[in-house]
Amino acid sequence: MFSSPLQRSQTVIFLLGWLAYASTYLLRKPLGVVKTDLEESLSIPKTQLGWLDTALLLPYAVMQMLLGPLGDKFGPRKTFGACLFLSALSMASFGHWSNFWIFFVLLFINGTAQAQCWPNCIKCLGSWYPDSVRNSMFGMFGTCAFAGGIMGTSLAVYLQTSYSWRSAFFLPSIIVAILGVLVLMFFTTPEEQNVDIPGKTQNATSSKAATNSSWLQMWKIPMLAEVAVAVFCLKVVRYCMYMWLPMYLLNALKYTKAQAGMFSTTFEVGGVLGSALIGIVIDRYFKGRSLAGTSYSIILSAASLLAFYLTSSWGIVFNTVFMFLAGVFNCGPDSILGGSIPNELGEMDGRNAAAAAVGLVNGFGSVGTFLEGPIIGLISAHYGWSGMFYLMIGLSVVGALAVLRALSIYNQRQSSKISLEMEDIA
Repeated sequence: MFSSPLQRSQTVIFLLGWLAYASTYLLRKPLGVVKTDLEESLSIPKTQLGWLDTALLLPYAVMQMLLGPLGDKFGPRKTFGACLFLSALSMASFGHWSNFWIFFVLLFINGTAQAQCWPNCIKCLGSWYPDSVRNSMFGMFGTCAFAGGIMGTSLAVYLQTSYSWRSAFFLPSIIVAILGVLVLMFFTTPEEQNVDIPGKTQNATSSKAATNSSWLQMWKIPMLAEVAVAVFCLKVVRYCMYMWLPMYLLNALKYTKAQAGMFSTTFEVGGVLGSALIGIVIDRYFKGRSLAGTSYSIILSAASLLAFYLTSSWGIVFNTVFMFLAGVFNCGPDSILGGSIPNELGEMDGRNAAAAAVGLVNGFGSVGTFLEGPIIGLISAHYGWSGMFYLMIGLSVVGALAVLRALSIYNQRQSSKISLEMEDIA
């Protein structure tokens, strides 16, 4: 089945990382499923339910940026495994409590623990694959986030309806804890196994000490700030589609509830396909030019959103096609801009800061997930649905410009490097 021990190790690491990161959604999604139960059985008002969202999402964003160096210091296996176990421990007893503040603290701990799961998963995975297939691998790996969301919601709904809302947390916590143990045991790096990866120009887990860079110093890494801005823009657009598209379909396009519910998944389905394919496309047609490939994808996402809005009255077929394409081109670059590229930038110029760089980019991007609600609510209240769509299109353009700015910096660095090499030869 495997032509070499290296391929066997790569497959095991990929599958374990995929399952382990997907499992984090088993402890994120139940909150959304049981909110009605919390309101009805515990009389928790909607305002406080909104604060529970913040308790999970705020530390998830901020702690990615602040605690990113942990993985570079202690290694991705130990950090990822410990964070999975802490996440499971924090949520195992959630259903046994009935106090808002206990819920808040447990969700805060969960968000903090999960903040370091993606950066360290990416750091380890990036160390196992040669540069020639890096984007393809990260693109395929990115499907775990979408699949995990579906699995998390489905399991929570099953436990809620079959037993009670209080049962929606314990079994997922056990699953995550088991995967945390497996990560601690088997999610090793090539260095830990004394394996060399052919075709890899730099080792993400080399023996050099982790770079002791502060949060502010990390922003000075060339191209990292531009990539972070692009990820922020993409995530605001994505979560706008997740949270507001069904209401737009009901109120503006007069869909039925059943039609709106089914259609709203079109964006996510496109995201799964886009995530799986974009890495392959970039590795095949944009070798060494990942930033160029992702910028084109973001521009196409803006064009797809514009086409969707302009043809919204043409019927469900046109709506489906353009929203599907918007999902493909918006979600597709996520694993590249949030995984492959910052992982590479964190190791550039002899640094050992891949986890910190990935955490910084994704943490800054995740700020958009909890800012999206107030921003979109304000814009739609003052400028209607058209204002919302033009804002999404504008943010996509800003994201594309940020990536193109990073590409310009990259080209300048390459030109300078070539000039220095020519001077050395002369």
